[in-house]
Amino acid sequence: MPQLITAAIIAAAVIIVLFKTARIVPQKQAWIVERLGKYHATLSAGLHILMPFVDRVSYKRDLKEMAIDVPPQQCVTRDNIIVEVDGLLYLQIVDPIKASYGISDYLFACSQLAQTTLRSEVGKLELDRTFEERATINAAICAEVDKASDPWGVKVTRYEIKTIKPPLSVLDAMEKQMRAEREKRAQIAESEGERQSRINRAEGEKCEAIAHSEGEKQKRINEAQGRAEEIRLVAEATANGIATIASAIRCEGGSDAVNLQLAEKYIAEFGKLAKVNNTMIIPSDLSNVAGFLKTAAKVIDEAKKN
Repeated sequence: MPQLITAAIIAAAVIIVLFKTARIVPQKQAWIVERLGKYHATLSAGLHILMPFVDRVSYKRDLKEMAIDVPPQQCVTRDNIIVEVDGLLYLQIVDPIKASYGISDYLFACSQLAQTTLRSEVGKLELDRTFEERATINAAICAEVDKASDPWGVKVTRYEIKTIKPPLSVLDAMEKQMRAEREKRAQIAESEGERQSRINRAEGEKCEAIAHSEGEKQKRINEAQGRAEEIRLVAEATANGIATIASAIRCEGGSDAVNLQLAEKYIAEFGKLAKVNNTMIIPSDLSNVAGFLKTAAKVIDEAKKN
């Protein structure tokens, strides 16, 4: 019986020794080993054998990128407006030894440093610009915290502001300002549309007037050309008629025909004159007809000679 107890004790001691000496480090982790209370080695991923009761794993550091929630805090802007701002800080351990011995709590230190830097950066800007300069604020906080955390073996990759919450009174004023700005843009757009509409109507009226004047001009040109052509044709017809009459007069018996035609016209016009008036007008010298015909015959004879 005592032999069994001794064997059990020995087996337990062996298991404890194996547990203390054989260590498996997971991927993306680094374990800090101290020997007799002093730093001895940094264990990377894999199987490692330690000296029992001499070596001790003091720190286990995660080498993956971590996201720290920076608590919300009140910041005063340049125009004395109190806003509540929170964010996220992304960091990664690049030196496990410095992260273990350079500072007691690097997470708390980075978070506090991010908060103080955030207050400083927001205090440089007015309220309206804090919403526009988020990228600038993020970059400034990231650079400042990364520079301060270098002795701690920590690399700050980025910082992101989650929310910026102004007071309710400021939110109400901003809403009124945005509403007024939207109304202003709507009125400007409406006036621009009315202006463009008037310009378009004026351009249309101008084009219509030009087209109308061009049409009127062409119409008058066509009418003038038509009248000129009419005058030319009438003149040609008259000239042809006169030439025909002159040629007929030169023929035998032409003079007698002319005298007969003139006498007929004379008598016809005289008859019309008698019909118009109630009183019958009779020439005092009826021989005027013969004299008129004689004069006309002389004119015709001269025309023939010429």
